[in-house]
Amino acid sequence: MAQAARSEIILEARGLSRNFGGLLAVNNVSFAVRAGEIFGLIGPNGAGKTTLFNLITGLNQPSAGTLIFAGKTLLHQRPHQIARCGIARTFQNIRLFGGLSALENVMIARHIHIRTGALAGMLSLPSARREEREARERALNLLAMVGLTERTDAQARSLPYGDQRRLEIARALALEPRLLLLDEPTAGMTPSEKHGLSEFIRDLCDRLPLTVMLIEHHVPLVMGLCDRVAVLDFGQLIALGDPAQVRSDPAVIEAYLGDE
Repeated sequence: MAQAARSEIILEARGLSRNFGGLLAVNNVSFAVRAGEIFGLIGPNGAGKTTLFNLITGLNQPSAGTLIFAGKTLLHQRPHQIARCGIARTFQNIRLFGGLSALENVMIARHIHIRTGALAGMLSLPSARREEREARERALNLLAMVGLTERTDAQARSLPYGDQRRLEIARALALEPRLLLLDEPTAGMTPSEKHGLSEFIRDLCDRLPLTVMLIEHHVPLVMGLCDRVAVLDFGQLIALGDPAQVRSDPAVIEAYLGDE
């Protein structure tokens, strides 16, 4: 991606906080994510990483602060509205429709972009049939992109774990996001599967106009994949920079990395 595009700020958090009763899960966090980069988010369990993702995607609303995406506020937006804005996510625990095929899982996500109404679909009007064909073609292309061409008709629950992760990413990409949030995408994977998924994520960013935010506990993967890394501890941002800076930061070593 051109340097000018890389300098564009696609997501900005300003003084972001979220409390649950007496627990301050995210505490006055500010950062900016540049278009086209892979932005890592690390920290101990309970540091507030997934809560931060939930704030970005509208599952929770901030107690204070604001979020700006592509120049527009995300405050008071519902999850489906934020998805339409161009933000998609995967979850730490895979959330596929296990009884549906890989193709059907991706096509379901494509329906957020279908403009014809339910009545047109029930009457099988030409416009509805055309959009359904386009949704199927796009879903097939996405399955090919993630390496699941031979698995289009397989039930999601029957796929190997690594393929389920790839299917979940394909479903998120079906929303046509500008920003993709991946919550521990390599959880439960073998070392070789982790390496393969890391290369896959980098390839996606090279091929698509896509920015990625990544929560991940596998530190070597984060340091090798991400352009910049933010570190949370007890809801606070304690470090932000390129992987070399973060790896050598005394506060990060004390809170998370320890003696490597």
